[in-house]
Amino acid sequence: MGLCLGHPVHGYYQTRDPLGREGDFVTAPEISQMFGELVGVWIAATHAAMGAPATLNLVELGPGRGTLMEDALRALCSAAPRAGFDLHLVETSPVLRALQSERLPGAAPRWHDTVETLPDGPAIIVANEFFDALPVRQFERREAGWCEHRVGLSLDGTQLVRGLSPDPDRTITRDAPPGVVLTLPSAALATMRILAARLVRRGGALLAIDYGHVRPGFGDTLQALARHRFVDPLERPGEADLTTHVDFSALAAAAAGEGARLHGPIDQRDFLEGLGLRLRAERLTARATPAQAEAIAAAHARLTDPARRGMGTLFKVLGISHPSLGALPAFPATA
Repeated sequence: MGLCLGHPVHGYYQTRDPLGREGDFVTAPEISQMFGELVGVWIAATHAAMGAPATLNLVELGPGRGTLMEDALRALCSAAPRAGFDLHLVETSPVLRALQSERLPGAAPRWHDTVETLPDGPAIIVANEFFDALPVRQFERREAGWCEHRVGLSLDGTQLVRGLSPDPDRTITRDAPPGVVLTLPSAALATMRILAARLVRRGGALLAIDYGHVRPGFGDTLQALARHRFVDPLERPGEADLTTHVDFSALAAAAAGEGARLHGPIDQRDFLEGLGLRLRAERLTARATPAQAEAIAAAHARLTDPARRGMGTLFKVLGISHPSLGALPAFPATA
């Protein structure tokens, strides 16, 4: 998964712009400007809750084309015009860095390959569809124990195939019937621990939005997308997007282990409506043409619909913050 997505020459994200109708998938910021604008409102309100520090590191992990941040900064400048933000983007793709540079010239962003090089100081961090693309490890329960999934060559050497490690991992003690798959999001948990420790040490908050589940469980959710269709993850290495469902319970536990305060997770529908999505849609519709009004209504439904084709309940939102911060905007109050 790491090689297919991040190889410096042949990696999926190194060689293309994967987003939009002409790409392989569409994210919420590409569906509607309202999504990024409401994230900007959330940033402004969180900044105020932090005591409105004069300078702050504003960080986005995996910023895509820069669409979310472009819309967020527009709303942010209106909601908190006097706030000072230093923009940092964690992005490894040269193709996407070029697009981000075109969209965000006035923000003077600074780029990072990893979260380890982010500058010190209070920060607000946004991660939309970031954790789902980090490499995972998978184990299958066999009679001998938990054996790790491996990827190798077929006997004739012409294609990639899955296999199992012959020796079980004795450190995994969870009980399950034979054939069950356990996914361990090792890279996501390591990243979350780094970010949570930073927020506890220096202050701030993190907003993670992704598709996934809120309760731990078993199953193989590795999937590949090409031209908006599901394909075999091993069929076209480096030519398709690879993701897994995010285990929000594991992310939350990793953050809590570093002393961070947890907010949520909650459904994306509840988060966006809590920030005023319906009101924003109504205001845009009031000055829209009939065709524009129809597009606004369709985008609103796509972002909040709980049905299978909607993002309303499939996508979850998790907040992480310094323990002194109270309830974050749009999240229910926590103890």
